[in-house]
Amino acid sequence: MTAASQRLAGKRALITGAAGGIGFAIAEMFAAEGASVALSDIDEPGVKTAAGSIAESSEMPAIGLVHDVTSQESWADTVANASDQLGGLNVLVNNAGVCIPGSVESLSEDDWQRTLDIDLTSVFLGCKAALPVLAESAPGAIVNIASISAMIASENFVAYNAAKAGVWMMTKSVALQAARKGYDIRVNSIHPAFVDTGMVNDVVRGGDPEENRAKLARQVPLKRIGTTRDVGYAAIYLASDESSFMTGSELKLDGGISAM
Repeated sequence: MTAASQRLAGKRALITGAAGGIGFAIAEMFAAEGASVALSDIDEPGVKTAAGSIAESSEMPAIGLVHDVTSQESWADTVANASDQLGGLNVLVNNAGVCIPGSVESLSEDDWQRTLDIDLTSVFLGCKAALPVLAESAPGAIVNIASISAMIASENFVAYNAAKAGVWMMTKSVALQAARKGYDIRVNSIHPAFVDTGMVNDVVRGGDPEENRAKLARQVPLKRIGTTRDVGYAAIYLASDESSFMTGSELKLDGGISAM
């Protein structure tokens, strides 16, 4: 990818959970492709710094918004602020998420609810708030960051499996609703396997971090874990007009795990 390719020229995008990790990579890559970006996150200093960095490096408009993705009121404010400051909104990337390990027997009810609130309910609230605004600047796109864990279960990720599977099916439902209403808004999901972010550090607590990553990589047919840019490239495609005939679908970025 080069800054000259401009695959997202004229697009205005809101990316949640963008103070770091996958969200920051998507925002940075969107801006390099010509999009104006609004980064949102609960971490105010982090998201302001991230937006400033992107604005400086890309010379594209980039703003940082404080955002609690579990709050309907916060969603209304964030979508309105992003649209006002960017001059409209074409793209929403629902990226914010957590992964709290635990089985059906060991996971607390509080951690179950927190996972569903951040990973699943936030996507519902985001789609609900953004659809009418995106329709005003159509064509538009919603890109939901799900996980291969929506399709492949683990005994120790009961809440994460449930939440991401919900995002997968919700994506299809919202896509059909947008099509039925004639909104010209496409809705698709991305399903990464292990991606080299802070979330991986949280999941594989203890031991040597590099050895932990090596263990994860050995589970992948391509023998590596994913990068944030791998997810960013997929998001660029789904946000761009190149995917104009794709909706209610999913992109698996799992290095071949689901093919085994």
